[in-house]
Amino acid sequence: MIALIPAMLTGLFCAVFAFVANAVLSMTGMWAGIGLAFISGFCGSMFATFVLRKKK
Repeated sequence: MIALIPAMLTGLFCAVFAFVANAVLSMTGMWAGIGLAFISGFCGSMFATFVLRKKK
């Protein structure tokens, strides 16, 4: 159950990030999508780690 919390936080962050980036950038290329997915996943993981570390 504990492993689900970081995964859910990362997924939520990635969903919001992708929505905002799509609205702002109007992506059209495949490489832009791949780059966005990488940045979103990386930042989402860092966000989840930061949030969970602050609670302890």
